[in-house]
Amino acid sequence: MKVYETELTVRYAETDQMGIVHHSRYYPWFEVGRTEFFASGGMRYGDMEKRGVMLPLVETSCRYIVPARYEDVVVIRTSVAELSPVKIRFAYDVVRKADGVLLARGGTLLAFTDTNFRPINVKKRVPEVWDYINRLIAE
Repeated sequence: MKVYETELTVRYAETDQMGIVHHSRYYPWFEVGRTEFFASGGMRYGDMEKRGVMLPLVETSCRYIVPARYEDVVVIRTSVAELSPVKIRFAYDVVRKADGVLLARGGTLLAFTDTNFRPINVKKRVPEVWDYINRLIAE
């Protein structure tokens, strides 16, 4: 199974008064990981949307283990934990690059919908998107 790694440097604006990354910043990092995961094979979110496939977020979670701090370089490791024709679940590990320490572990669940946000079976409705995702996972 493919694990896509995205590096980010913690910006000052992402930290709180204690100098650690605010808990709310991890969710945008997960989005960056997902976006880059899809784009890694040549099809971006926007390309899927042009084909009529939307991916609304329906569930999120994050377990904070060790704080990240200003100017830490973090690696977001993104993988697909579950895939069906109606949903996709991603798993994320956020690791400090300097020492490999696991900082946080999270997940998101997204549904495949049409542009009116009605659930679809992407395998039947837009098989090229289904095939693309399966190719990414198999790499």
